[in-house]
Amino acid sequence: MEIADGGDPTSAGRALFSTYTIRDVTFRNRIWVSPMCQYSTPDGVPGQWHLVHLGSLAVGGSGLVMTEATAVTADGRISPHDTGIWTDEQADAWAPIAAFAKAQGAVVGLQLAHAGRKASTYRPWETEHGTVPAGDGGWQTVAPSAIAFDGYTTPTELDRDGIRNIVAAFRAGARRAMRAGFDLVEVHAAHGYLLHQFLSPLSNQRTDEYGGTLENRARLLLEITRAVRDEIGDAPLFVRFSASDWVPGGWDAEQTATVARWAADAGADFFDISSGGLHPDQQITVGPGYQVPFAASVRETAGVPVSAVGIITEPAQAAEIVASGQADAVMLARELLRDPHFPLRAAHELGVEIDYWPNQYLRAKWRA
Repeated sequence: MEIADGGDPTSAGRALFSTYTIRDVTFRNRIWVSPMCQYSTPDGVPGQWHLVHLGSLAVGGSGLVMTEATAVTADGRISPHDTGIWTDEQADAWAPIAAFAKAQGAVVGLQLAHAGRKASTYRPWETEHGTVPAGDGGWQTVAPSAIAFDGYTTPTELDRDGIRNIVAAFRAGARRAMRAGFDLVEVHAAHGYLLHQFLSPLSNQRTDEYGGTLENRARLLLEITRAVRDEIGDAPLFVRFSASDWVPGGWDAEQTATVARWAADAGADFFDISSGGLHPDQQITVGPGYQVPFAASVRETAGVPVSAVGIITEPAQAAEIVASGQADAVMLARELLRDPHFPLRAAHELGVEIDYWPNQYLRAKWRA
């Protein structure tokens, strides 16, 4: 892993806009797009909305453009309207989206996901909430244990064959992502979805080799990490963690750091650190940069590279997170929805010269 400071190493702005290399992939800066579900397809096939949404983020100067949580199986979708990567048709539809984003200079990544017991739900803006019934296009969900998320239907506990099928689905999804032209993949083990459900003792009450001890609860994630690494060759592999359940007795930053080290040994290169999403009793104190300390803790304890998320909205704030060594990159979500060109604006405000302003937008660079 290489870091090129691109100029004055004491300048926070230059740190934010320095390049970053993982294996053979170089990111033009440290402002990266966090996965953001769009709930905008009925069959898992991305379309024009996804091209324009992700394409605008690439045009706006982000170093990494990551897709939304993209299901590796049909029953792994968060909602019936989520994108997928379980068919060749879906991979073919992703290909021009990835190609356009790459043509704008961004690195493109696909997040491989399975929602587990939090699958088959209504979209956030719909009037109904909770589990979509089978008659309305929903399905039976699965989980490590038959414990329902609050307000959702009870999932079916995965047996060993089901677990093997999950590993195979992540492997196949990674293979299709590479075929579609993505530069990297991320394994989603956060926000209360399936792999996080296996990791947390609050949702995993199994008594076999996939439950109980930390080693057992991490087993599925590590099997998937090895399988995905085997498929993608030398492409970068990210893992996203929730570093805390924000509930006493749940998953925490110490366990996250331990499993991150194990995942690195299994082939993961980089860790995308968020928090929460597993339990309705979570008590979260929200404020600017509120999740950054989790990233800093995992980075220091595990000795692995990380990105930070959590109400990062100002160029100077983002620059300080990277320049201070709390994280190697920042992942932005809502701020990029408000302003897809945040990286260009940040470079302008911080006085950093970059060479990837689109020609069509140069008047915004040259004039106040």
